[in-house]
Amino acid sequence: MSDILYSPWRLQYILSEKEDGCIFCTKPSKKEDKKHLILYRSVHSFVIMNMFPYNNGHLLVVPIQHVSRLNDLDPEEISDLFQTVQLCEKILEKTYSPDGMNIGLNLGRAAGAGIEEHLHVHIVPRWNGDVNFMSSLGGTRVVPESFERAFDNLKKQFADHNKEL
Repeated sequence: MSDILYSPWRLQYILSEKEDGCIFCTKPSKKEDKKHLILYRSVHSFVIMNMFPYNNGHLLVVPIQHVSRLNDLDPEEISDLFQTVQLCEKILEKTYSPDGMNIGLNLGRAAGAGIEEHLHVHIVPRWNGDVNFMSSLGGTRVVPESFERAFDNLKKQFADHNKEL
């Protein structure tokens, strides 16, 4: 048996019609946060739900500046980006109580970046046993919470955070 990891649920993303331009530039500029699943905006970055999540609560933290490498951000932008990642970790822990999290960047197509022209940080909550028979054998990813409910729950947490400031 070979060591190949299959993720057939990603085919929907691969085959989906791509928007013109960079989605990480166009979606936030439209100021329709709920429609585009934007949960939070800081000075230099924003948080958006992943439309093709690996798990409940899969978030992306994106710098507002259109860059493909960390080296293209100034120290203030880097600080803001990772303070926002830290905030997401806190909110996801409070909202979903995951057993762990994957937090990372894929810089360049060879590293697995689906949108390589605009840097973004993935934050994926993980639970013991969350890769189950449905995704392993059935080719179906089970994400038990609707986007609408997840958006509302997470948006409330970000709003509560803003009230604390």
